[in-house]
Amino acid sequence: MRLTGAENLDLDGAVLGEGPLTPEALRAANINPVTGLATDYLNHFNEVVMLMEMLPDMPDCAEDVLEWAPSDYPGHFANSAFKDKDLAILAYRAAPNAVRAHLETLILQIDGEVLRAQSLLRETTDPEACSKIAQLATEEIKPLIAAASGAIHGRTDGEDELDDEAAQANVDALFG
Repeated sequence: MRLTGAENLDLDGAVLGEGPLTPEALRAANINPVTGLATDYLNHFNEVVMLMEMLPDMPDCAEDVLEWAPSDYPGHFANSAFKDKDLAILAYRAAPNAVRAHLETLILQIDGEVLRAQSLLRETTDPEACSKIAQLATEEIKPLIAAASGAIHGRTDGEDELDDEAAQANVDALFG
């Protein structure tokens, strides 16, 4: 659903479940109707993690890792090709404060870890550094992304138990 005139909507007055943010509209856009959040945002991190994990075998991926820059949730959607990006931004602004704050805390942690990896990569692309960065991606960043996915799906315990359909949707979104 592309909202026409979204810039004229009273974003502070948007309420999940009402107006353009009906559960049906949100589900159709792959936005969680309870949290108001979409897993599509995590593609921003999944792509750089995939590149970081490839570094030991393909050190030439370093340039792509270094090109990555943090992007907040609304900024990611504003600059994306996501079909329902206006709806995603509106739903994010209507999301419960605690849910949004939890996700934003995780985002800051993920950003910090990727920036730390980039700092190391700027110093050297030797095999040891590339292995260390790949390990950081696997052991530190992926669990944070899983926790962010859990927050998007309404879980705050840090454990994300994606069902097969949601896992496949994330893979499809990443590759295609």
